[in-house]
Amino acid sequence: MTATPEEALVPPWPAFVGPVLDALAGGEPRRNRDARADAIASMNLSEDVLTSTVPSGTRRVDDRSSWAVTHLAKSGYIEAVARGVHRITEKGRTWRSANPLGITTYAQARALFDADWETPATNGTQASPAASGTVAQSPATTAVSEESPDEQIDTAVAQLNGLVGGELLTRLRESHPDFFEDAVVKLLLAMGYGGAEQRGKRIGGTADGGVDGVIDQDALGLDQVYVQAKRYAETNTIGREVIQAFVGALAGVGASRGVFITTSSFTRHARDYAAGIPQRVILIDGQRLVNLMLKYKVGAQVKTTYEVVEIDEDFFD
Repeated sequence: MTATPEEALVPPWPAFVGPVLDALAGGEPRRNRDARADAIASMNLSEDVLTSTVPSGTRRVDDRSSWAVTHLAKSGYIEAVARGVHRITEKGRTWRSANPLGITTYAQARALFDADWETPATNGTQASPAASGTVAQSPATTAVSEESPDEQIDTAVAQLNGLVGGELLTRLRESHPDFFEDAVVKLLLAMGYGGAEQRGKRIGGTADGGVDGVIDQDALGLDQVYVQAKRYAETNTIGREVIQAFVGALAGVGASRGVFITTSSFTRHARDYAAGIPQRVILIDGQRLVNLMLKYKVGAQVKTTYEVVEIDEDFFD
């Protein structure tokens, strides 16, 4: 999957190892969030990088710096002294002194951490795989990966949604025009337009006046949004003339707002025209359409739900 420009600029988690150790170099215990915040600030990252998020909403710099803390703690370069509080160890101080440039690549991270993770510390709390009756995967084979666990989950979900979205778009293009018009009205209602009473309907037919659906934003229908739905093939782009015709149809019903939805795409001239007119006309192409349908579960449903757990710190207070 291709990375977004902002994602590509975010340093990988190994690049946060050195700054995190620097943030703890004073020797005093510090809260993880404070140490990570100082580490991130010291890297002079751009605003685009600082605001880049994974699909779940977490900032990438927070996720990756947290993963660096995890590796440092597991390998003994820092140690936990309280809930969510760490301090640097002599091992960490020695390594940082010898490596002022830190590390920036996954190969360097594997060289630094894999040896420590191959033989987990035996402090009486960890049973061997044979003793537990299970076959455990070596931490060295999974510990140093190119993405944090949260990013791996988000990437997998995005890939699966991409496959479903592609199939959904194909089905819409192959559907009957009436079905497609109903589908887009259902989508707008699912998005919250039409209020709790779901005031919306397909108009359609030969006498539709150039609009395919209407959504009433209030109980009396004083505020309405009109919809045009075009079920086109991927290569059949929609130009300015089609949008002009839709704007004319809006004027014919006395409307100032409309949504034009297609399974194909719009030309640049069409988008520029829609952006420059006094009427509020929103253009939704095929890709955005399926993204919205997946988000609001129209034409798609949840297949499986996975629960990701974390330590309940309150339990140990």
